[in-house]
Amino acid sequence: MSVAEKIGMMEELWKDLSSQAAGYSSPDWHGHLLAERKRLAESGEIGFTDWETAKREIQDRIR
Repeated sequence: MSVAEKIGMMEELWKDLSSQAAGYSSPDWHGHLLAERKRLAESGEIGFTDWETAKREIQDRIR
């Protein structure tokens, strides 16, 4: 499969999955992880990166 075909397939999968989101609930571990990250952020132990900066950092790592 070419990269373009793979991306097209991912887009189709996402479209299908997102249309059925109401019938799916996140697993318990996800809520626990979010609560822990919120606690860390509120205590100042971690911070956040804006999306544009995060995207640029990811792109730099994979080049």
